[in-house]
Amino acid sequence: MAETTYIVKGMSCGHCAASVTEEVSGIDGVSAVNVDVAGGKVTVTSEAPLDVQAVDAAVTEAGYQLVS
Repeated sequence: MAETTYIVKGMSCGHCAASVTEEVSGIDGVSAVNVDVAGGKVTVTSEAPLDVQAVDAAVTEAGYQLVS
């Protein structure tokens, strides 16, 4: 299992967290997504390390910006 925390810009509410969770959960191999709206962090647990481009695309699809 791999756990990675990403910084996401633009999230401000529970709806934001739900949108990001839904999109990132759709990436193959993702088993859990934990969004900290106040801290602007998204922690992803997956079977193997994820391609950052896949995470970026999912966050962008949700309407937010992956910072790192």
